[in-house]
Amino acid sequence: MAERMGDEQVVATHHTSCCIVGGGPGGAVLALLLARRGVPVVLLEAHKDFDREFRGDTLHPSVLEILDEIGLADRLHQFRHAKVFGPTIQTANGPFAPFDLRRLKTRFPYIMLLPQPRFLEFITGEAAKYAHFRLEMGASVERLIEEGGVVRGVRYRAHDGWHDLRAHLTVGADGRFSRVRHLAGLEPIKTSPPMDVLWFRLPELPDGPDASTGLLGRLGGGSILVAFHRYDHWQVGYVFPKGRYQELRAAGMEAIHRLLVELEPGFARHAAHLTDWRQLSLLSVESSRCPRWWKPGLLLIGDAAHVMSPVGGVGINYAIQDAAAAANLLAEPLQAGRVEPRHLAVVQSRREWPTRFIQGVQTFLQKQLITRALRSSQAPRVPPLVRLLFRIPILRNVPARVLAYGVRREHVREG
Repeated sequence: MAERMGDEQVVATHHTSCCIVGGGPGGAVLALLLARRGVPVVLLEAHKDFDREFRGDTLHPSVLEILDEIGLADRLHQFRHAKVFGPTIQTANGPFAPFDLRRLKTRFPYIMLLPQPRFLEFITGEAAKYAHFRLEMGASVERLIEEGGVVRGVRYRAHDGWHDLRAHLTVGADGRFSRVRHLAGLEPIKTSPPMDVLWFRLPELPDGPDASTGLLGRLGGGSILVAFHRYDHWQVGYVFPKGRYQELRAAGMEAIHRLLVELEPGFARHAAHLTDWRQLSLLSVESSRCPRWWKPGLLLIGDAAHVMSPVGGVGINYAIQDAAAAANLLAEPLQAGRVEPRHLAVVQSRREWPTRFIQGVQTFLQKQLITRALRSSQAPRVPPLVRLLFRIPILRNVPARVLAYGVRREHVREG
Protein backbone atom coordinates (compact mmCIF):
# COMPACT_ATOMS: atom_id res chain seq x y z
CA MET A 1 0.00 0.00 0.00
CA ALA A 2 1.25 3.43 -0.91
CA GLU A 3 2.16 5.70 1.98
CA ARG A 4 2.07 9.50 1.68
CA MET A 5 4.75 11.37 3.63
CA GLY A 6 5.15 15.09 3.06
CA ASP A 7 4.50 15.89 -0.59
CA GLU A 8 5.73 12.50 -1.84
CA GLN A 9 3.77 9.30 -2.21
CA VAL A 10 5.99 6.43 -1.07
CA VAL A 11 5.08 3.33 -3.04
CA ALA A 12 7.08 0.93 -0.87
CA THR A 13 9.17 0.75 2.30
CA HIS A 14 12.09 -1.67 2.41
CA HIS A 15 14.39 -2.79 5.22
CA THR A 16 18.02 -3.88 5.21
CA SER A 17 21.04 -3.85 7.50
CA CYS A 18 23.25 -1.62 5.34
CA CYS A 19 22.21 0.83 2.64
CA ILE A 20 25.10 1.90 0.41
CA VAL A 21 24.53 4.93 -1.81
CA GLY A 22 26.79 5.02 -4.85
CA GLY A 23 27.78 2.11 -7.09
CA GLY A 24 31.38 3.20 -7.67
CA PRO A 25 34.40 1.07 -6.72
CA GLY A 26 34.23 1.79 -2.99
CA GLY A 27 30.50 1.20 -2.67
CA ALA A 28 30.51 -1.92 -4.86
CA VAL A 29 33.44 -3.55 -3.04
CA LEU A 30 31.96 -2.72 0.37
CA ALA A 31 28.66 -4.30 -0.69
CA LEU A 32 30.47 -7.44 -1.85
CA LEU A 33 32.55 -7.76 1.32
CA LEU A 34 29.52 -7.31 3.59
CA ALA A 35 27.40 -9.76 1.59
CA ARG A 36 30.20 -12.33 1.94
CA ARG A 37 29.92 -11.89 5.71
CA GLY A 38 26.17 -12.54 5.63
CA VAL A 39 25.14 -8.89 6.13
CA PRO A 40 21.98 -7.88 4.20
CA VAL A 41 22.99 -4.96 1.98
CA VAL A 42 21.30 -2.84 -0.68
CA LEU A 43 23.44 -0.89 -3.15
CA LEU A 44 21.75 2.15 -4.71
CA GLU A 45 23.14 3.61 -7.94
CA ALA A 46 21.59 6.75 -9.41
CA HIS A 47 22.43 5.94 -13.03
CA LYS A 48 20.80 3.22 -15.10
CA ASP A 49 24.15 1.67 -16.04
CA PHE A 50 27.85 1.92 -15.20
CA ASP A 51 28.94 3.00 -18.67
CA ARG A 52 30.20 6.57 -18.36
CA GLU A 53 33.25 8.21 -19.93
CA PHE A 54 36.46 9.18 -18.14
CA ARG A 55 35.82 7.43 -14.86
CA GLY A 56 38.99 6.40 -13.07
CA ASP A 57 40.16 2.92 -13.99
CA THR A 58 43.46 2.44 -12.15
CA LEU A 59 43.66 -0.59 -9.85
CA HIS A 60 46.78 -0.41 -7.68
CA PRO A 61 48.64 -3.40 -6.20
CA SER A 62 46.85 -2.94 -2.85
CA VAL A 63 43.46 -3.33 -4.58
CA LEU A 64 44.60 -6.36 -6.57
CA GLU A 65 45.87 -7.98 -3.36
CA ILE A 66 42.52 -7.36 -1.62
CA LEU A 67 40.75 -9.01 -4.56
CA ASP A 68 43.27 -11.84 -4.48
CA GLU A 69 42.42 -12.48 -0.82
CA ILE A 70 38.82 -13.20 -1.81
CA GLY A 71 39.76 -15.24 -4.85
CA LEU A 72 38.87 -12.73 -7.58
CA ALA A 73 42.18 -11.32 -8.85
CA ASP A 74 42.92 -14.05 -11.36
CA ARG A 75 39.42 -13.88 -12.83
CA LEU A 76 39.65 -10.08 -13.07
CA HIS A 77 42.83 -10.44 -15.10
CA GLN A 78 40.92 -12.38 -17.74
CA PHE A 79 39.41 -9.08 -18.88
CA ARG A 80 41.39 -7.21 -21.49
CA HIS A 81 43.53 -4.72 -19.61
CA ALA A 82 46.77 -2.74 -19.68
CA LYS A 83 49.55 -2.40 -17.12
CA VAL A 84 51.46 0.65 -15.87
CA PHE A 85 54.84 0.00 -14.27
CA GLY A 86 55.87 3.60 -13.68
CA PRO A 87 56.10 6.98 -15.39
CA THR A 88 58.82 8.26 -17.66
CA ILE A 89 58.85 12.03 -17.23
CA GLN A 90 60.55 14.15 -19.88
CA THR A 91 62.24 17.18 -18.26
CA ALA A 92 64.59 19.90 -19.50
CA ASN A 93 67.62 17.80 -18.56
CA GLY A 94 66.39 14.47 -19.89
CA PRO A 95 63.99 11.67 -18.98
CA PHE A 96 63.38 10.86 -15.33
CA ALA A 97 61.77 7.70 -13.92
CA PRO A 98 60.88 8.42 -10.26
CA PHE A 99 59.79 4.85 -9.51
CA ASP A 100 59.29 1.42 -11.03
CA LEU A 101 56.63 -0.85 -9.53
CA ARG A 102 58.40 -3.89 -10.93
CA ARG A 103 60.84 -3.64 -8.02
CA LEU A 104 58.08 -4.46 -5.51
CA LYS A 105 57.79 -7.97 -4.10
CA THR A 106 54.20 -8.71 -5.03
CA ARG A 107 52.22 -10.83 -7.46
CA PHE A 108 50.99 -7.57 -8.96
CA PRO A 109 53.94 -5.19 -9.53
CA TYR A 110 51.92 -2.81 -11.67
CA ILE A 111 48.83 -0.64 -11.85
CA MET A 112 46.11 -2.42 -13.78
CA LEU A 113 44.13 -0.29 -16.23
CA LEU A 114 40.65 -1.73 -16.65
CA PRO A 115 37.59 0.24 -17.82
CA GLN A 116 35.61 1.03 -14.69
CA PRO A 117 32.28 -0.16 -16.11
CA ARG A 118 33.77 -3.65 -16.60
CA PHE A 119 35.18 -3.62 -13.07
CA LEU A 120 31.87 -2.57 -11.52
CA GLU A 121 29.91 -5.11 -13.51
CA PHE A 122 32.34 -7.79 -12.36
CA ILE A 123 32.18 -6.83 -8.66
CA THR A 124 28.40 -6.43 -8.54
CA GLY A 125 28.04 -9.68 -10.48
CA GLU A 126 30.06 -11.43 -7.78
CA ALA A 127 28.01 -9.76 -5.05
CA ALA A 128 24.78 -10.91 -6.74
CA LYS A 129 25.79 -14.50 -6.00
CA TYR A 130 24.94 -13.83 -2.34
CA ALA A 131 21.31 -13.83 -1.24
CA HIS A 132 22.02 -10.91 1.12
CA PHE A 133 22.84 -8.49 -1.73
CA ARG A 134 20.49 -6.37 -3.81
CA LEU A 135 21.41 -3.77 -6.46
CA GLU A 136 19.00 -0.98 -7.40
CA MET A 137 19.98 0.93 -10.54
CA GLY A 138 18.34 4.26 -11.37
CA ALA A 139 17.76 4.93 -7.67
CA SER A 140 18.25 8.65 -6.96
CA VAL A 141 18.56 9.41 -3.24
CA GLU A 142 16.78 12.64 -2.35
CA ARG A 143 16.45 12.55 1.44
CA LEU A 144 17.90 11.00 4.56
CA ILE A 145 15.46 9.41 6.97
CA GLU A 146 16.37 10.71 10.42
CA GLU A 147 14.82 9.92 13.76
CA GLY A 148 16.07 11.39 17.02
CA GLY A 149 19.28 12.65 15.41
CA VAL A 150 20.10 9.23 13.95
CA VAL A 151 20.09 8.41 10.22
CA ARG A 152 17.78 5.44 9.70
CA GLY A 153 17.99 5.13 5.92
CA VAL A 154 17.15 7.07 2.77
CA ARG A 155 14.28 8.04 0.54
CA TYR A 156 15.00 7.49 -3.12
CA ARG A 157 13.20 7.96 -6.40
CA ALA A 158 13.07 5.05 -8.86
CA HIS A 159 11.29 4.52 -12.17
CA ASP A 160 8.07 3.59 -10.34
CA GLY A 161 8.09 6.41 -7.78
CA TRP A 162 9.36 7.06 -4.28
CA HIS A 163 10.78 4.38 -1.97
CA ASP A 164 11.93 4.41 1.63
CA LEU A 165 14.88 2.18 2.48
CA ARG A 166 15.37 1.82 6.22
CA ALA A 167 18.73 0.54 7.45
CA HIS A 168 20.87 0.19 10.56
CA LEU A 169 23.66 1.97 8.65
CA THR A 170 23.68 4.22 5.60
CA VAL A 171 26.99 4.58 3.74
CA GLY A 172 27.63 7.50 1.41
CA ALA A 173 29.93 6.24 -1.36
CA ASP A 174 28.54 8.54 -4.03
CA GLY A 175 31.69 10.35 -5.08
CA ARG A 176 33.15 13.82 -5.05
CA PHE A 177 29.79 15.54 -5.52
CA SER A 178 28.18 13.36 -2.85
CA ARG A 179 24.46 13.96 -2.37
CA VAL A 180 24.56 12.05 0.90
CA ARG A 181 27.35 14.25 2.24
CA HIS A 182 25.36 17.35 1.34
CA LEU A 183 22.17 16.03 2.95
CA ALA A 184 24.09 15.12 6.10
CA GLY A 185 25.64 18.59 6.36
CA LEU A 186 29.20 17.22 6.43
CA GLU A 187 31.20 19.90 4.63
CA PRO A 188 34.68 19.21 3.20
CA ILE A 189 37.69 21.51 3.38
CA LYS A 190 39.99 21.98 0.37
CA THR A 191 43.47 20.50 0.64
CA SER A 192 45.20 21.45 -2.64
CA PRO A 193 45.03 24.15 -5.32
CA PRO A 194 42.62 23.50 -8.23
CA MET A 195 43.66 22.87 -11.81
CA ASP A 196 41.95 21.89 -15.05
CA VAL A 197 42.52 18.86 -17.26
CA LEU A 198 41.42 18.16 -20.82
CA TRP A 199 40.94 14.41 -21.31
CA PHE A 200 40.89 12.85 -24.76
CA ARG A 201 41.81 9.70 -26.65
CA LEU A 202 44.40 9.23 -29.36
CA PRO A 203 44.67 6.14 -31.55
CA GLU A 204 47.48 3.61 -31.32
CA LEU A 205 49.67 4.18 -34.39
CA PRO A 206 53.00 2.71 -35.56
CA ASP A 207 56.12 4.65 -34.58
CA GLY A 208 54.37 6.38 -31.68
CA PRO A 209 55.90 7.14 -28.27
CA ASP A 210 57.58 4.37 -26.31
CA ALA A 211 54.84 2.57 -24.34
CA SER A 212 57.03 0.10 -22.43
CA THR A 213 56.20 1.51 -18.97
CA GLY A 214 52.58 2.34 -19.81
CA LEU A 215 52.74 5.99 -18.71
CA LEU A 216 54.34 9.13 -20.12
CA GLY A 217 54.74 12.48 -18.41
CA ARG A 218 55.78 15.64 -20.20
CA LEU A 219 56.47 18.92 -18.41
CA GLY A 220 56.53 21.97 -20.67
CA GLY A 221 56.44 25.69 -20.19
CA GLY A 222 53.01 26.37 -18.71
CA SER A 223 51.43 22.95 -19.29
CA ILE A 224 51.75 19.23 -18.54
CA LEU A 225 50.89 16.18 -20.60
CA VAL A 226 50.08 12.77 -19.11
CA ALA A 227 49.46 9.80 -21.41
CA PHE A 228 48.37 6.27 -20.46
CA HIS A 229 48.84 3.49 -22.97
CA ARG A 230 45.70 1.29 -23.06
CA TYR A 231 46.60 -1.57 -25.44
CA ASP A 232 44.64 -0.12 -28.41
CA HIS A 233 44.71 3.64 -27.75
CA TRP A 234 46.26 6.40 -25.65
CA GLN A 235 44.31 8.15 -22.89
CA VAL A 236 45.75 11.66 -22.65
CA GLY A 237 45.38 14.38 -20.07
CA TYR A 238 46.46 17.93 -20.86
CA VAL A 239 46.90 19.83 -17.57
CA PHE A 240 46.78 23.62 -17.51
CA PRO A 241 46.21 26.43 -14.98
CA LYS A 242 42.72 27.02 -13.65
CA GLY A 243 40.79 29.57 -15.67
CA ARG A 244 42.54 29.11 -19.05
CA TYR A 245 39.87 26.91 -20.63
CA GLN A 246 38.07 29.67 -22.54
CA GLU A 247 41.40 30.93 -23.87
CA LEU A 248 42.26 27.45 -25.14
CA ARG A 249 38.80 26.98 -26.62
CA ALA A 250 39.02 30.29 -28.46
CA ALA A 251 42.44 29.37 -29.90
CA GLY A 252 40.85 26.40 -31.66
CA MET A 253 41.78 22.80 -32.35
CA GLU A 254 44.95 23.71 -34.26
CA ALA A 255 46.34 25.26 -31.08
CA ILE A 256 45.64 22.01 -29.21
CA HIS A 257 47.49 20.10 -31.95
CA ARG A 258 50.46 22.43 -31.62
CA LEU A 259 50.61 22.20 -27.83
CA LEU A 260 50.29 18.43 -27.96
CA VAL A 261 53.16 18.00 -30.42
CA GLU A 262 55.36 20.49 -28.56
CA LEU A 263 55.05 18.38 -25.42
CA GLU A 264 55.29 14.99 -27.16
CA PRO A 265 56.63 15.01 -30.73
CA GLY A 266 55.79 11.31 -30.96
CA PHE A 267 52.12 12.30 -31.16
CA ALA A 268 52.58 14.34 -34.35
CA ARG A 269 50.55 11.90 -36.47
CA HIS A 270 48.09 11.17 -33.68
CA ALA A 271 47.12 14.83 -33.25
CA ALA A 272 45.42 14.90 -36.66
CA HIS A 273 42.74 12.57 -35.24
CA LEU A 274 41.50 15.36 -32.96
CA THR A 275 39.07 17.16 -35.25
CA ASP A 276 36.15 18.18 -33.02
CA TRP A 277 36.07 19.87 -29.63
CA ARG A 278 33.50 17.29 -28.53
CA GLN A 279 36.32 14.74 -28.48
CA LEU A 280 37.74 16.55 -25.43
CA SER A 281 36.29 16.52 -21.92
CA LEU A 282 37.08 19.20 -19.35
CA LEU A 283 37.62 18.01 -15.79
CA SER A 284 38.03 20.47 -12.95
CA VAL A 285 40.39 18.96 -10.39
CA GLU A 286 40.84 19.71 -6.71
CA SER A 287 41.13 17.72 -3.51
CA SER A 288 39.34 18.01 -0.18
CA ARG A 289 38.62 16.13 3.03
CA CYS A 290 35.76 16.10 5.51
CA PRO A 291 36.85 16.81 9.11
CA ARG A 292 34.28 14.20 10.16
CA TRP A 293 33.20 11.27 8.00
CA TRP A 294 30.19 10.16 10.01
CA LYS A 295 27.16 11.03 12.07
CA PRO A 296 24.98 8.58 13.98
CA GLY A 297 23.73 5.99 11.52
CA LEU A 298 25.78 7.35 8.59
CA LEU A 299 29.33 6.86 7.26
CA LEU A 300 31.13 8.42 4.28
CA ILE A 301 33.87 6.57 2.38
CA GLY A 302 35.95 7.19 -0.72
CA ASP A 303 35.57 10.49 -2.55
CA ALA A 304 32.47 11.30 -0.51
CA ALA A 305 34.77 11.59 2.53
CA HIS A 306 38.00 12.69 0.83
CA VAL A 307 38.30 13.86 -2.76
CA MET A 308 41.71 12.93 -4.09
CA SER A 309 43.87 14.87 -6.50
CA PRO A 310 44.59 12.92 -9.71
CA VAL A 311 48.30 12.92 -8.79
CA GLY A 312 49.21 9.23 -8.58
CA GLY A 313 45.71 8.12 -9.58
CA VAL A 314 45.08 6.80 -6.04
CA GLY A 315 41.40 7.68 -5.66
CA ILE A 316 40.06 4.17 -6.39
CA ASN A 317 42.87 2.65 -4.32
CA TYR A 318 41.85 4.59 -1.22
CA ALA A 319 38.11 4.14 -1.76
CA ILE A 320 38.51 0.36 -1.88
CA GLN A 321 40.83 0.32 1.12
CA ASP A 322 38.18 2.38 2.97
CA ALA A 323 35.66 -0.28 1.96
CA ALA A 324 37.85 -3.12 3.23
CA ALA A 325 38.41 -1.38 6.57
CA ALA A 326 34.71 -0.56 6.94
CA ALA A 327 33.69 -4.15 6.19
CA ASN A 328 36.22 -5.50 8.70
CA LEU A 329 35.13 -3.15 11.48
CA LEU A 330 31.37 -2.96 10.89
CA ALA A 331 30.32 -6.46 9.81
CA GLU A 332 29.85 -7.69 13.39
CA PRO A 333 27.93 -4.60 14.61
CA LEU A 334 25.74 -4.87 11.51
CA GLN A 335 25.13 -8.56 12.16
CA ALA A 336 24.10 -7.64 15.71
CA GLY A 337 21.78 -4.92 14.38
CA ARG A 338 23.40 -2.15 16.36
CA VAL A 339 25.93 0.23 14.82
CA GLU A 340 27.01 2.86 17.32
CA PRO A 341 28.88 6.12 16.73
CA ARG A 342 32.03 4.62 18.29
CA HIS A 343 32.12 1.99 15.56
CA LEU A 344 31.97 4.66 12.87
CA ALA A 345 34.61 6.79 14.59
CA VAL A 346 36.99 3.80 14.55
CA VAL A 347 36.62 3.48 10.78
CA GLN A 348 37.55 7.13 10.29
CA SER A 349 40.39 6.84 12.79
CA ARG A 350 41.88 3.92 10.87
CA ARG A 351 41.59 5.48 7.43
CA GLU A 352 42.08 9.18 8.14
CA TRP A 353 45.83 9.09 8.75
CA PRO A 354 46.64 7.30 5.46
CA THR A 355 44.36 9.74 3.66
CA ARG A 356 45.88 12.83 5.25
CA PHE A 357 49.37 11.54 4.46
CA ILE A 358 48.76 10.88 0.78
CA GLN A 359 46.88 14.14 0.34
CA GLY A 360 49.85 15.90 1.93
CA VAL A 361 52.16 14.22 -0.60
CA GLN A 362 49.83 15.17 -3.45
CA THR A 363 49.63 18.78 -2.28
CA PHE A 364 53.42 19.00 -2.00
CA LEU A 365 53.89 17.63 -5.52
CA GLN A 366 51.24 19.95 -6.91
CA LYS A 367 52.79 23.03 -5.33
CA GLN A 368 56.45 22.15 -5.87
CA LEU A 369 56.30 20.46 -9.25
CA ILE A 370 53.00 20.80 -11.07
CA THR A 371 52.11 24.39 -10.14
CA ARG A 372 55.68 25.53 -10.84
CA ALA A 373 55.61 23.80 -14.21
CA LEU A 374 52.30 25.48 -15.06
CA ARG A 375 53.60 28.91 -14.08
CA SER A 376 56.98 28.64 -15.74
CA SER A 377 57.75 29.44 -19.35
CA GLN A 378 60.55 26.86 -19.27
CA ALA A 379 60.41 23.10 -18.77
CA PRO A 380 61.65 22.25 -15.24
CA ARG A 381 64.91 20.46 -14.53
CA VAL A 382 65.46 17.60 -12.09
CA PRO A 383 68.41 18.46 -9.80
CA PRO A 384 71.36 16.05 -10.04
CA LEU A 385 71.07 15.29 -6.29
CA VAL A 386 67.48 14.15 -6.74
CA ARG A 387 68.50 11.85 -9.60
CA LEU A 388 71.27 10.44 -7.41
CA LEU A 389 68.92 9.78 -4.50
CA PHE A 390 66.55 7.86 -6.74
CA ARG A 391 69.40 5.51 -7.69
CA ILE A 392 69.94 4.40 -4.06
CA PRO A 393 68.06 1.06 -3.69
CA ILE A 394 66.72 1.70 -0.18
CA LEU A 395 65.30 5.07 -1.27
CA ARG A 396 64.20 4.41 -4.85
CA ASN A 397 61.58 1.87 -3.73
CA VAL A 398 59.89 4.21 -1.23
CA PRO A 399 57.81 6.15 -3.82
CA ALA A 400 56.71 2.87 -5.42
CA ARG A 401 55.58 1.42 -2.08
CA VAL A 402 53.73 4.58 -1.09
CA LEU A 403 51.95 4.70 -4.44
CA ALA A 404 51.14 0.99 -4.41
CA TYR A 405 49.97 0.62 -0.82
CA GLY A 406 49.88 3.94 1.00
CA VAL A 407 51.10 3.94 4.59
CA ARG A 408 48.59 1.38 5.86
CA ARG A 409 47.63 -1.71 3.89
CA GLU A 410 44.17 -3.15 4.38
CA HIS A 411 43.43 -6.86 4.24
CA VAL A 412 40.14 -8.74 4.16
CA ARG A 413 39.15 -10.13 7.52
CA GLU A 414 37.11 -13.29 7.31
CA GLY A 415 34.16 -13.72 9.69
